[in-house]
Amino acid sequence: MNHLHDIPVTDKDIETFVYGLIEIPQGSHAKFEYDKDYGLIRLDRVLYTSTQYPTNYGFIPQTHADDGDPLDILVLCTERLPPGTLVRARVIGVFIMEDNGEMDEEILAVAYDDPSYKHVVSIDQISPHLLKEIQHFFEVYKQLENKVTKITGLKDAATAKELIRTCMNNYQQKFAKN
Repeated sequence: MNHLHDIPVTDKDIETFVYGLIEIPQGSHAKFEYDKDYGLIRLDRVLYTSTQYPTNYGFIPQTHADDGDPLDILVLCTERLPPGTLVRARVIGVFIMEDNGEMDEEILAVAYDDPSYKHVVSIDQISPHLLKEIQHFFEVYKQLENKVTKITGLKDAATAKELIRTCMNNYQQKFAKN
């Protein structure tokens, strides 16, 4: 099974949930990435800083973002999800980011099957402090590699879902079977 191509974006509609394939568990200092050639999650590197991922981190299958990779997703959950976990995630917003001068987006979602997050449908329902922690992480986690990253915006669920639709269309154009 190819996790990028064989898992749908959702079984319902993106208004309900999307699938996220977790690459990096919350609290990790290790950066894992899905290896498209081998279909496995591999260690990319251990972070150079003492920071750790503030959320579970992965990608949305069958999407293609402008950076050439599947669209990134941050999944808030009361549990640390191991690499390779497929999670249903309710989209609540998107962080807009610059990574070494390139635009990058991080979809923000909550675990659909976590009762602690069942009520959350908007970024307005997330602690402002937690949002600042996430922003801080992405602004410092590459500093000791002499790379510049910064968050330039935080947008709502409607904007995030429109981005997902765009990345779904990009995927179809790039990988459509003839």
